[in-house]
Amino acid sequence: MSIDVAQIRADTPGCEARLHFNNAGASLPPDPVLDTVIAHLRREAEIGGYEAAAEANSRLEHFYQAAARLVGGKAEEIAFIENATRAWDMAFYAIDWHAGDQILTAQAEYASNYIAYLHVAQRHGVEVQTVPNDSHGQISVEALEKQINERTKLIAITHIPTNGGLVNPAAAVGKVAKAHGVPFLLDACQAVGQIPIDVDAIGCDMLSATGRKYLRGPRGTGFLWVRESMIGELDPPLLDLHAARWTGPDSYEVRGDARRFENWESFVAGRLGLAQAIDYALDLGMENIRDRIYALATQLRDGLDSLPGATVRDLGRERCGIVTFTVEGHDPQAIKETLAAQSINVSASRRASTLLDMTERNLDVVVRASVHYYNREDEVDRLIEAVKAL
Repeated sequence: MSIDVAQIRADTPGCEARLHFNNAGASLPPDPVLDTVIAHLRREAEIGGYEAAAEANSRLEHFYQAAARLVGGKAEEIAFIENATRAWDMAFYAIDWHAGDQILTAQAEYASNYIAYLHVAQRHGVEVQTVPNDSHGQISVEALEKQINERTKLIAITHIPTNGGLVNPAAAVGKVAKAHGVPFLLDACQAVGQIPIDVDAIGCDMLSATGRKYLRGPRGTGFLWVRESMIGELDPPLLDLHAARWTGPDSYEVRGDARRFENWESFVAGRLGLAQAIDYALDLGMENIRDRIYALATQLRDGLDSLPGATVRDLGRERCGIVTFTVEGHDPQAIKETLAAQSINVSASRRASTLLDMTERNLDVVVRASVHYYNREDEVDRLIEAVKAL
């Protein structure tokens, strides 16, 4: 089955007003997602927030089934969290850290994650080690295996970094982690909704995701998946009356499923909207979505490669829908603003977001153009021509 781009664009009115190539930041939601969120907010105004949530209970529960299907897990392994960073934090800070424990991570790790590593390093005396890249610019699985020792407490990497098209070999990392009995935390913020995800095939134990990026869901939504066998080993850093039950004056009991990582109060309309966004993606088929995104990204890279002075900066044996580049003599932020004046949305990815990787490559900032399946081939050509006109 191929994606009916005309129908998808009919569901996405924002496509007509501008060329949106900032999908790695936040993609344009389709009308079914927008309608779902607005309808629930309107219902809250009509009958009350608690009452509207109770009325929508079966659809709220559907979220867990949909998210589980999306990543190949179980509904009991899913927690709704307000964003991917907080979802990642809830898993990471639930680990019982001790002095001497070791974290192994990748060169292109995201700033929020690395700051958390440094935080527990300062607080608990944990050691953080970065695994070098291989010749393709992705995490070296061979080096990873050599760095594992009896103190290795966690392997944590970003599947698709924020600053380029690199797709780290997560399944190969998972195989090494499993062989050595080391928990594996995967930041799948840019991967979920863009490529097929199967947590068993990958071999991760924890996975964080957002709604606003390739899933085309509402902002302020995300989720955490934790393998059933791992849930009981993690002590959530925060608890409330939803995550735990107050059993006596001096006692409480934590939930046995992944909802121990949730808050009682959450964006109810957003959870309904995220469930709708997941259903929308699953109906299209994740393989179809990946294939179209990759094809558009290849077209964009090839076009940029043909331009004098333009350099595509993406690494990796496998490259996804995020395309980063620089143009000689032009500041990336200025390029972003020039394109914005032509109703073309791109982003600028800065060194601070992926400090180790960008420093290693002597890059301060790059233009980031991220395609989605609703973009057309002629739109990609228009972006290439706009860069050429610089």
